[in-house]
Amino acid sequence: MTVLANGGTHLSGPVLVIGTGLLGASIGLGLRARGIDVVLSDISPSTAAVAKDIGAGRLLQDAGPGFAPQLVVVAAPPDVTASLAAQALADWPGAVVVDIASIKAAVLADLRATGTDLSRYVGTHPMAGREKSGPVAALGNLFTSMPWVICAAEESSPEAVKTAEALAIDLGAVVSRMDAEEHDGSVALISHLPQVMSSLVASRLQDTPSPALALAGNGLRDVTRIAASDPKLWVQILSGNAPRLVSILHGVREDLNRLINTLEHPSADGARLDMAQLIAEGNTGQARIPGKHGTPPQSFVSFTVLVDDTPGQIARLLTEIGEIGVNLEDLRLEHASGRQVGRVEISVLPSKVHGLVSELTARGWKVVQ
Repeated sequence: MTVLANGGTHLSGPVLVIGTGLLGASIGLGLRARGIDVVLSDISPSTAAVAKDIGAGRLLQDAGPGFAPQLVVVAAPPDVTASLAAQALADWPGAVVVDIASIKAAVLADLRATGTDLSRYVGTHPMAGREKSGPVAALGNLFTSMPWVICAAEESSPEAVKTAEALAIDLGAVVSRMDAEEHDGSVALISHLPQVMSSLVASRLQDTPSPALALAGNGLRDVTRIAASDPKLWVQILSGNAPRLVSILHGVREDLNRLINTLEHPSADGARLDMAQLIAEGNTGQARIPGKHGTPPQSFVSFTVLVDDTPGQIARLLTEIGEIGVNLEDLRLEHASGRQVGRVEISVLPSKVHGLVSELTARGWKVVQ
């Protein structure tokens, strides 16, 4: 990691961010925290003003006639990304231009169609976000330890690629490299399919009676969490990556048809075996998801601690676990239905569980295994 004179960052700035929504404003906040000059531009003056007010940067109209960015980040919706990137390449001939759109092949194809010199352009995609949108939801640490994919075009110069990587590194992200087609195929499976499935499940809840929803636990919340995402943005993402997603959905349809046929005759010979195989296949796929810090999945042991639903209880529990000297591998919270009590699911290494449970019990915590 190269240490530079401007406080240890790779970029020297200034950086122009075009588009001041959640991601654009978060980039501004993150870079500003590292002492880098950030200038903001947005088609919506009010959105840009909010981003300025939260400290994401200064406005382009205040930058002066001699303003010359080192880097331009296009943080706009996918359907306008290519045109804005082409305009930025023309407006700022000394700057590297990157975009952070969640689809890459369509953007690159549209840019090539303009005939623009792409030696200073690099497509990128930070794999981070929130269900909330707009600059008010921005976080300076949004990209910390998250993958940031660099999808250099054949035309991208080595210097432009290094600058794009420097942006990701300065924001604390973990750099990955893929070509545009590989990226779009990957995100169709690990990002776009989960969004579609989450939305489909959540759509079944629209007319569900309230007493039934009152029974909902973390399983339903986990599956439907991302169903709260912005419909306008996802229309663009799904449209732009439709061919890759459709091929995956065909496979899902085959599995659904298989399950439906089995459940229509649940007592038939082989039906229970088929159900078990379907769940087991899910077990196998889930086990392949990387664990902490991108390492191979590990087998943790989980137990539940009941805590009163009063201020400071969870903080006290975590403090005492730290005092005991055990590192948490995962933690989940759930409120018990109809009671003023919370359930904290603690996951630790198998070698640590017995001692931790014993110590917490001795300290008066209610442990359920």
